[in-house]
Amino acid sequence: MKSHYTVQDLTKMALLTALISVSAYINIPLPFSPVTITAQTLVVNMIALLLTPRQAGFCILVYSLLGLVGLPVFSGGVGGPGKLFGPSGGYIFSWLPAVMLMSALKGRNYHFIRYCAVTIFVGMPVIYSIGTVYMKYFTGMNWMAALSAAVIPFIPLDLFKCIAAVLIARPVQVSLVRSGGISRAK
Repeated sequence: MKSHYTVQDLTKMALLTALISVSAYINIPLPFSPVTITAQTLVVNMIALLLTPRQAGFCILVYSLLGLVGLPVFSGGVGGPGKLFGPSGGYIFSWLPAVMLMSALKGRNYHFIRYCAVTIFVGMPVIYSIGTVYMKYFTGMNWMAALSAAVIPFIPLDLFKCIAAVLIARPVQVSLVRSGGISRAK
């Protein structure tokens, strides 16, 4: 096991951390929910599919710390502990276990069906579960209200984002292998 990251590893992690930060600015507020529609779900899935579990976890940890210290990387271009520890902060916290699990279960080589299964049946449930429990706790909503505000309206678009991330992952992986950025043995 490696004790350090290569320049290529650090570059991939930095680019994906920047991408998740920028994707927070694609933000559509919903009148019935403190959760907004963002492109971040797409990028979270890409992080899991393109990085090792350790790299993916590190990427999400760095992103969360950037937002915690006040950089405007959270949805809507805000930062600080208020967003992280507010009603929708559970989603940000959920990304760490979700990306590590998805990355660990995706396998070593690209496989469309397996990647879809991992993002849809592992990633989405982890993100929804932690996000919903967190929202219920912070808002005092009952379970049905929390599910109606935090899960149900997002399912169709999140399914699309999972499949889009899987489709994007393939050409990115091929490009990285050709450029020497990753090896198939990882």
